[in-house]
Amino acid sequence: MYKYFFKRVFDFLAAFAGLLLLSPLFLPIILLLSIVNNGRPFFTQRRPGKKKKIFKVIKFKTMNDRKDANGNLLPDFERLTVVGRIIRQTSLDEIPQLLNVLKGDMSLVGPRPLLIEYLPLYDETQSRRHDVRPGITGWAQVNGRNAISWPEKFRLDVWYVDHLSFALDVRILWKTVVKVFRSEGINAGDSVTMEKFTRNSI
Repeated sequence: MYKYFFKRVFDFLAAFAGLLLLSPLFLPIILLLSIVNNGRPFFTQRRPGKKKKIFKVIKFKTMNDRKDANGNLLPDFERLTVVGRIIRQTSLDEIPQLLNVLKGDMSLVGPRPLLIEYLPLYDETQSRRHDVRPGITGWAQVNGRNAISWPEKFRLDVWYVDHLSFALDVRILWKTVVKVFRSEGINAGDSVTMEKFTRNSI
């Protein structure tokens, strides 16, 4: 019953309350990011959700759009702004995704929505991560986040799908709060973000 009804109710009420509580942070963050990102405080990107339905995820924009002489974006660590680094380390960049939760595109807890280009690379088992709504946080995030390998991340995502419950969601949310305060598992090695998933990652 929780999986098919009460989880959505819990998500909506919690996301609404979260937006109200965190609203005092929105204006200063938007102003700061508008200054460092030429008036663009938000980052949106198309991602696959439940049943692989495509939606636009929204986050605070932590990297600028600087390019090299050939017109290619510079590496992530060179584009990460000072303000963006602070926002990323405190996971405040995830706050706008509460709007995705209100809309029903995402859940508070679930497998993280990854890039559309990864869809053809999943095997049958890995694809089961799309049997539920993607989440702002998830079982993989509280068990390593960007510090674990892709196969392990997908294994944890599918484990969550098979064991989804209210008690597990509460446990994940609590562990997420702890990890945010400790800034654990945010980066993978020297990269700002996780290395891209390829067939060689399996």
